[in-house]
Parts: sequence; C-alpha cells; structure tokens
Amino acid sequence: MTSLLAPLTLRGVTLRNRIVVPPMCQYSATDGLAQPWHMVQYGRFAVGGAGLVILEATAVSPEGRITHGDLGIWSAGHAAALAPIAAFMASQGCVPGIQLGHAGRKASMQRPWYGNGPLNAEDRARGDLPWTILAPSAIPVDDGYMTPAALDEAGIERLIDAFAEGARRAAGAGFEVVELHMAHGYLLASFLSPLSNRRNDAFGGDATGRQRFPLAVARAVRAAFPADKPVFVRISAVDGAEGGLTLEDQIGFARELKTIGIDVVDCSSGGIAGSATAARGPRRDYGFQVPYAKAIRAEAGIPTMAVGLIVDPRHAQSVLDEGSADLIAVGRQCLEDPNWPQRAQAMLTGATQWADWPQQHGWWLANRAGTLDRLGPWQAG
Repeated sequence: MTSLLAPLTLRGVTLRNRIVVPPMCQYSATDGLAQPWHMVQYGRFAVGGAGLVILEATAVSPEGRITHGDLGIWSAGHAAALAPIAAFMASQGCVPGIQLGHAGRKASMQRPWYGNGPLNAEDRARGDLPWTILAPSAIPVDDGYMTPAALDEAGIERLIDAFAEGARRAAGAGFEVVELHMAHGYLLASFLSPLSNRRNDAFGGDATGRQRFPLAVARAVRAAFPADKPVFVRISAVDGAEGGLTLEDQIGFARELKTIGIDVVDCSSGGIAGSATAARGPRRDYGFQVPYAKAIRAEAGIPTMAVGLIVDPRHAQSVLDEGSADLIAVGRQCLEDPNWPQRAQAMLTGATQWADWPQQHGWWLANRAGTLDRLGPWQAG
C-alpha cells in the first residue's frame, strides 16, 4: 500500500485514500440551487476514485455569493437540492464534503467567462444585478471595484449563526466533511488580513482582534457539525502582498484552530486583492504551496492538506512520504482527468485493479484488458 492510496481516518470518517478534489466554483447554480451540472461534476469525481470530494464554495447567505451562479445553503430548500449529490458520492465510496463561505468584498462579481471583474452594463442586461457587499472595513478589493459596507457587530453575530446553520444543514444533507473558507480574500480571510481589516474595535487591530470573528465562526461550526465528523479550514498561508499576512501569522492562527478542534488546515495562499477567482502570486514550480503545508503541519501540530500544481501521482506520494502533508488536493488535474485517482493507483502499484473501479465500468475494461495486452500499442499503417 502506497502512502497516497492508504486510507485516513479523521474522527469517525474514513477516506479510502489521501486524494482530495478541492472546491472549484462552477458558477452554474440558479438562485443558489444546485442544478444537474453539479450532480455530473461531483459525481464523476466520486466515480473516478477520489477519497474526498469537497463541493465548491457554498454561500451561507445570499449576499455571500461571489456571483449570481454560486451555490447556496441559506435555506432548507438549498440543502435539499444538494442532498442527492452527497448521497450519490457516498454510494460510490467517496466521502462527500462541502465548503461553506461568504465572499465578503469579493461578492457581487461577474462569472469568470464574462470577465471576472465588477458587474457592468452587459451583466445587468442579462439579469445579473449587483447587491450590497460586506467587509471588515469599507475598502474595495481593488481600483474600480465596489466599496463594501463595514459589518457592524450585529451583522457579525448574524453571520456566525449563518455559518453554524449552514453546517447543520450540510450534515442533514449527508455531507461528512465541512470546510470553512478562510482564504483568498473572501470575508473571513479579509478579517484576518491587516490589509483589509482596519477596524479599531474588538474585531480589528492586532492579530488577536483580527482573528476573533474567524475563530468564532470555527467554534460555532465545530459545535454545530456532528462531533464524529471532521471540520477543515482553508487558509491563505500568506497574503503575498507587502504588509499582509505572513506564514508566521498563519502558523499562530492554525494553533488557535487546533485548540478549537479543527481537524485539517487546507494550505493555499494569496488572493487578498484583485478579481474573485484569480489569486495574484507567482507559480514558480510544481507544488509551489507545499512548503506552507509542511511548515504549518510541523509548527502548529495539525494535519494539513497540500494544494497547488500537484499533477503527478509520484509527486503527490513524495509530499506525503516527506511528512509535508496528510492529504493531497488535486483540482484542475481532475477536471482534465476525473479518473486521475485510478490512474494514480495503476502508476504507483504497477497494475490496474479493475475490481476497484465502479463495477459498471470495471467489468468492461477488465474484459478488454487481455485483448489490449495481446495486441500491444496501436501503431499507424
């Protein structure tokens, strides 16, 4: 058994392997409700053999959506639309997860294929109207973007309750893992960063004040989600901007998350400014964010998930073998090849285990395998 293919138990939930398909927004919901696209999108990853699939950022309130196409979980109807997706993933041996979020000052934006920026006249013409956006301070995310309203303390308390209620709805819909989005400049990340949080009350100022709201959300969600199911938190390990959060800051934050009972820190980076989905910062090499997962795992003493240009199973396994992380997130590579986990098994073990594929596929492919071995690779003419 290779490390990448080994199971992992977190609280009462066992993942069949260490491969996670992380949240990747599809911008294809209607009024926050899941559509057939979402069943196919997440179902194919479950069929492809991932141990855990985490649904895209799902807004805990209507104004928390990045775009008009974002999923939501602010009502029982939204949870009911998500439940069949979770049930199908579980039926395939995949642990269903969901990311809960609030876009903050990155809300009310264009879907990426319409420009990935502020809503404009063309968006309004197609029915995508802007709404009031919220943030720790009235600072726009960049030049030309909407200026958010600064949250008051009553609004903060309402959102703590909204995250907790979202976690309860997620559990009722059959999700076994909840991840809190505290990265990429969205609401909770913007409270953490001194670049976007200029408050002078209890929710601003030094690191203790800036962490107060995100930690309150983490406590509320940990209390609301079943005790035998894990809660993850995605962070930007660094802002990647002058005067922003440093790795040392986020190691300290991870220590606080551990005391609350958070089970895994998902280590991304960047995104404090600019468009909703395009985090600024260099991508100099494969696995460029792995050092963050390694440092937080070692210094905060909490399990981590590594993400960022991990495209080869041998690389993924080496990250685990070196003790840099406990889980490997493979996102866009799984968009290109939803069967990446099954191909990883074949590469790392030297043989395809057709019995481990869904039986609707495996028996066909096993039946063909002998013929292909006999014929050898196809060659022209």
